[in-house]
Amino acid sequence: MAPDPGLLRLRTGLRAVLGIALAVAVAELSGFSLTASITGGLAALLALFTVTDATVRGQAVTTLLLPLAGFPVLALATLLHGHPLARDAAFLLVVLGGVYARRWGPRGHALGIFAFMNFFSTQFLHAVPGQLPELYAAVGIALAAAGTVRFALWPIERRTPPPAAPAPLPGTGLARITTRQAVQATAACALALGIGQVLSEDRWYWAVGTTWWIFVNTVSRGETLVRGFRRFLGTLLGIAVGMLVALPLHGAPLPTAVLVAVCVFGIFYTAPLSYSWMMLAVTVMAGLLYGLLGVLDPALLVLRLEETAVGALAAVLAVLLILPVTTHAVNDAWIQRALRALHAATAASERRLAGDGAADPRPHVAELDLVLGRVRLSLAPLVHPLAPFRGRKDRARRVLALLDECAAEVRGLAAVAADPDASHDARLAAACWRVEAAVERLTSSRTPEPAVPAAAPEAVPHPAPAALGHVSGLERLLAALDEPLRTPPGSLLVRP
Repeated sequence: MAPDPGLLRLRTGLRAVLGIALAVAVAELSGFSLTASITGGLAALLALFTVTDATVRGQAVTTLLLPLAGFPVLALATLLHGHPLARDAAFLLVVLGGVYARRWGPRGHALGIFAFMNFFSTQFLHAVPGQLPELYAAVGIALAAAGTVRFALWPIERRTPPPAAPAPLPGTGLARITTRQAVQATAACALALGIGQVLSEDRWYWAVGTTWWIFVNTVSRGETLVRGFRRFLGTLLGIAVGMLVALPLHGAPLPTAVLVAVCVFGIFYTAPLSYSWMMLAVTVMAGLLYGLLGVLDPALLVLRLEETAVGALAAVLAVLLILPVTTHAVNDAWIQRALRALHAATAASERRLAGDGAADPRPHVAELDLVLGRVRLSLAPLVHPLAPFRGRKDRARRVLALLDECAAEVRGLAAVAADPDASHDARLAAACWRVEAAVERLTSSRTPEPAVPAAAPEAVPHPAPAALGHVSGLERLLAALDEPLRTPPGSLLVRP
């Protein structure tokens, strides 16, 4: 029921079903085994889900690079299949490298996930060295099928550029978020692996997979706690649905294939909005695949829930005890980045209205929208229904509401600037300067002078231009942001 502007989520979900179905169909027509077909389908899913470069060219390059990350890991995982200690050590090294690669932005993020999931899938399917040529062929075919659908048959991004992930927060050494996360994720996966093997020598990998995915798209310990809760909730609901849907099918190929397609659509359609709903779809799909492999029973689904709980607990312990990244630090960094993007868009609009044809506020508006998405994610622990601190929750909601209103004013200003008939008003430069001063005040590390509410524009013989109205609105909103962002340390909005 959530809004879907331009039906982008609907089209993305349908395209994913088409791409994965094509990959599996070609693998089946080629005479591959069920293990190879499932491996190919997973590779196509990952290629369509994880590749999020800002340009179509960048997405094509990342897709071409996926085999370089996946094939060596696939070979390593199959060759070590019968050597548990070496296999476990190699898996943890893949985790460390996969998370560390996120420092290189969306491409490193996609390659790291693809490498991890190739190791994971060999455990899930119990692949052995003799199957390696077939697995390579299936993955290659799958990536070609996914690329054909994405870039030739249904190039959604050429009409609607996808929102790329904002660049990682800066830092060096252990101050760099991605380095800390690499250490945290590796330690958490080691703990999950050990406890998971106590529960099951055959299905321990679900605990490691849970830990890995909880660390995807999270930074602070608060975000990780919320994501761990949502993953467990989604898995619990998915197992309940799986009991009703997957078990009665007994692996029947046709209805199972149809329901797997529905689950794939659900994964892509719900992922931008709800991690719990996405995990429900993932869990049901896993149950259906176990049915195809002939090993599904209620005890296996219960074990899946237990392994998920172990993985979530391991992730929580790691972020609390090992190089913790506080919610305060992350919130502050993303809010400051949003404010700077807001200022850049305002300044570019003002220059455009003043006659500078080279000034273009649209990239800054796009950046602001992306960073605001990250602000919402970082503030999610404070606005979660189970968050215990009502005052911080109210202030967090106020900050989000004010930033959303700021973004609306910036979009309106950029739209006015794009109008060739729009004129420059002498008061606009002064208003933009006041916006710049307000942003500097909010992002300064020093305690500023108390904010002075923006005065209303002086009366003029003619109505103020639309651009001036948007900038004046920004002034008022930034003044209103001063209170929740500058609360005393004892009750600071972004305290962890």
